[in-house]
Amino acid sequence: MSLIVKAGKMGKRVLKKFLPEEKHHVSYTRRIERVHTKDRVVAMTFDDGPMDLPSSPDKFGGRALTDLLLDTLQEYHALGTFDVVGDTSENYPDMAGKSGQADWGGVRYDHYPDINQDGRGGVVHNDRLVRRILHEGHQITNHGYRHVLFGKKPFVYGKRDHFHGLDPVVADLTRLHTLLQETYGYTMTMGRPPHYVDKIEGGFTSYDAYDQMGYLYLAAAFDGAGWLPIHHNTVQESLQAEIAAMVEPMKRALEADPDALVGQIIFQKDGYNMSRRTPVAFGLKQQLELLQSYGYRVVTVEQLMADYSPFADVGREEPGFEKLVALQKTRGIVFSDNRLRLDDPMTWGELAMLLAPRAEAIGRRVAKIRETGTPQHANWGAMDWCAEQGILKYAMDPDGTVSSLPSEFFGPAKDYTRRQVYAAYRG
Repeated sequence: MSLIVKAGKMGKRVLKKFLPEEKHHVSYTRRIERVHTKDRVVAMTFDDGPMDLPSSPDKFGGRALTDLLLDTLQEYHALGTFDVVGDTSENYPDMAGKSGQADWGGVRYDHYPDINQDGRGGVVHNDRLVRRILHEGHQITNHGYRHVLFGKKPFVYGKRDHFHGLDPVVADLTRLHTLLQETYGYTMTMGRPPHYVDKIEGGFTSYDAYDQMGYLYLAAAFDGAGWLPIHHNTVQESLQAEIAAMVEPMKRALEADPDALVGQIIFQKDGYNMSRRTPVAFGLKQQLELLQSYGYRVVTVEQLMADYSPFADVGREEPGFEKLVALQKTRGIVFSDNRLRLDDPMTWGELAMLLAPRAEAIGRRVAKIRETGTPQHANWGAMDWCAEQGILKYAMDPDGTVSSLPSEFFGPAKDYTRRQVYAAYRG
């Protein structure tokens, strides 16, 4: 594995121990890593494709990598979620970085499937593969038209160019979104930021970009490891080690607890790893075989959320489940980590997200950030609207716990949990 990437991952783990726990707020865009279910079901995602170059090493007669993944999924009656790019051929002038390092495919930008091979990857150049993905029932999500970083990532990608502000990020996402709609009649509903970079210049984040798109944030709870290079003396030894790195952690997790992966999203790559090998072409079959032996179904993320639960902490056993599912489609009731936290007391900001129209909540907050150039509380726009309407007297206090709700909404004043409020809400 690249020493830079390894050091970055280690540094992230160390920092996490000392930094304050991340605060989550009610948000229209939620980070989807897993859902609440007791059934043995998972979703697999594949980044950076489609790709019509063969596997590396090629042991399949020159068949395109994406075809190999689709063949394998079909063999095991599994469905995947393909997080695709549009076209990286505009990302020049550029030069390749060092093989095995994070910038292997380009110092200034990413190039898929490889530098100077842009015409073999992406939606623009792979009409046949896109049509096959859709025809066989898989899901497609938005990984950016050009796969340009949303903002700075100085440690790993210190020389990498990035978008400057919210508008170019949204324009890039919209370009791919429109391409899928106009060419294939397909509407994407989720996106994953390139390299998971969330901060955007001007006080914005990827959540603001996805709010504009109407997307959910496609994340993952389990790393399938097909993207990580491992260096040994020979290509074959390296490949075997990389395949083992895909299969053994999954095997150990399931041996320790057969339900360990229930409801989770697994991360994979539809392309080369940093050393230009494709262990996923070989390891995916072993992963699917292992999952099948434990009775798991592999479905799209969309199916995972629709058939089981769209939430990370509430499932179908919840008495008000169907109402909550319907409500989350039009109102902000779920936290950014995809949890409902039904037994927590509701704050004024959370109540405002329930009451305010989505367009007002998003539009006002974005306008405030543009005006000030600084981040704003996630619920600011909704609270501003509620204050203007005279609905909430204390709507501008984002951290105040609701101790007295207006009686015309919820009856006598007292402390209310989020569960109680949603049960009483009539729209």
